[in-house]
Amino acid sequence: MSRAQHIFLCLSILLCTAFCHSQTAADSTPEANPARPTVSTPATLTPVGYLQFENGGLYASGSPEVESQFSVNQVTKLAVSSRLQLLLLSEPFAVSRTSDSGATRDVQPGDVLAGVQGVVLKGEGRRPTVSLSYIGRVYAGSSPDLDIGSFRQGVTVLVSDDLLGFHFDLNGLANEQVDGKLRRGQFGQTLSVSHPVGAFTIAGELWHFSQPLTGGNAVGNLWALSYPVRKNLVVDAGFNRGLTGTSTRWEGFFGFTYLLPHRLWSEN
Repeated sequence: MSRAQHIFLCLSILLCTAFCHSQTAADSTPEANPARPTVSTPATLTPVGYLQFENGGLYASGSPEVESQFSVNQVTKLAVSSRLQLLLLSEPFAVSRTSDSGATRDVQPGDVLAGVQGVVLKGEGRRPTVSLSYIGRVYAGSSPDLDIGSFRQGVTVLVSDDLLGFHFDLNGLANEQVDGKLRRGQFGQTLSVSHPVGAFTIAGELWHFSQPLTGGNAVGNLWALSYPVRKNLVVDAGFNRGLTGTSTRWEGFFGFTYLLPHRLWSEN
């Protein structure tokens, strides 16, 4: 079993245990702060002292890299203060069918990355929340990449704000991509806009990433629907449509965000 699959198994056991004890504690638990299912990540952090899990599955078809792929992705977040948050991202496995492998399906792990996100400017009144994040790769997976590709390290500027009943998340990204001795800078921009409709939230997003190792550009249009089962559990589903020849043509996804209802340490 690979390191990525070990991490996913441990997190799954922890998550299942938390679900068993969550019913009575949920009322006093803060609200989850989902980053999924959009490409954009909010500049605001999760509640301090609470573990948040963001798990989901994604099915992609019509990619230049693979004919089709189903993958599982997982993000764990822990805010250690009101301005600093720890991140762990992984793709425990991906089931891929490449255009030259016929009916053969390869099951391979993806990358594991770790990083931090810090709030530079807290939003107050008309002032948005602004954060910076750094993410580095700690394990290089072997599964084929979609659109954005794999990167060794990356820095993101995150801006979040509310205006006229809409919520905005704007990200600017700079990543380092490596192919052997070749090193190239990748740049990306994302804009997500969401709005509540009854108990649901609808999100629409435009995103762009350069593809420096192939000389292309990946652009997509994403739409998603989310629903809070409880304030610390939000489920979601949606799809993404690639808009350029080097983008994955269709992607469908589903998942959930779960805030563990027990604080890891006391407030005092």
